[in-house]
Amino acid sequence: MSALYAPEAAPRGAMRLSGGPGYWRDLDWILLIAALATTVFGSMLVWSASRADMASENDPQSFLKRHLINIVIGIVLGLLASRIDYRWLRAYTPIIYFASVFLLLLPFVPGIGATIAGARAWIDLPGGMTVQPSEFAKVAVILMMAVLLSEKRDTESEPRDRDVFMALLVAVFPILIILVQNDTGTVLILGSVALSIIAVSGARTRWVVGLIVGAVAGIVLAIQLGLLKEYQVQRLTSFINPSADVSSAAYNANQARIAIGGGGWSGYGLFQGPQTQGKFVPVNESDFIFTVVGEELGFIGAAVLILLLGVILWRAVLIAYRADDLFGRLVATGIVAWLAFQMFENIGMSLGIMPITGIPLPLVSSGGTSMMATWIAVGLLQNVRLHAVRAGI
Repeated sequence: MSALYAPEAAPRGAMRLSGGPGYWRDLDWILLIAALATTVFGSMLVWSASRADMASENDPQSFLKRHLINIVIGIVLGLLASRIDYRWLRAYTPIIYFASVFLLLLPFVPGIGATIAGARAWIDLPGGMTVQPSEFAKVAVILMMAVLLSEKRDTESEPRDRDVFMALLVAVFPILIILVQNDTGTVLILGSVALSIIAVSGARTRWVVGLIVGAVAGIVLAIQLGLLKEYQVQRLTSFINPSADVSSAAYNANQARIAIGGGGWSGYGLFQGPQTQGKFVPVNESDFIFTVVGEELGFIGAAVLILLLGVILWRAVLIAYRADDLFGRLVATGIVAWLAFQMFENIGMSLGIMPITGIPLPLVSSGGTSMMATWIAVGLLQNVRLHAVRAGI
């Protein structure tokens, strides 16, 4: 019987939390401190980026307050994710996955879904709040693929082709929904996650090569057949020649590079950047948050931020390497691929070396759902580490 449904894999009763006196001792404190420091750093940048926009409001700090509330919620969710019983996590992953797919469909329901920046990917909540289900789908896809690809028999050195195919379907179904939502950034992230998990699972090389070739061919075909909207194509190609059209898609890229280039070594100082405070860089509290650190804190501040992000990735890779089972290794690998791609893409599009896709910088940008999902990812990394430590790895 598959371990996913074996009696010992599914604890009875309500969700169980692991803990004990060694919980705090065995945490990866370097990862936790780096994540907290990055979040605090990001809060300062969000504060600076939102000051000009909120100057005319009754409460100029309202944007920052909402951001801080989202951080608190995210940290609490991350704490819960780190303490969930490992067996419960594996056994109930299918429920988590199908719940996330259901949430992905809600933005299409009239009166519930909301369209922002051309993407119908949000759910309207009371009080003017919105939720982006695709952020939680990243977590669900990683968990479900890890469950399917870690169910190898003891005599097998690689997952069966049937399991790899099922894992691909698990990733493709949400990707197709998100593609219809016009959220190409999340599609690229999930694609990199799926490829990384399958590669690390030990699947045959033909699967990995086929996925790479298929992804490139799919992108070219989508552009040639007009399956992508015009603004999506402009975003994906404007980084090639940003000076060709300063009035539309390339405007953000040009303003971002002006802001970063003007910062020099030490920057203008927090709250003093002319591009940031003059509102020349659109959505610089989320998509282009890196322009704020580049302009106001300069090369030194940007290097510190990149160092913090690098420490997070280093600890995540170490957790994946030291995982005591394939499930934990694949979960950690998926999170590494997710965070690494999203970090590189967000910073790269601000520097003009990557296409504009409208994805936030993890733990730095504003965006409640992104912050919550990223802290859940940090909690899952801690969960994998704790399981390995208790197994004596």
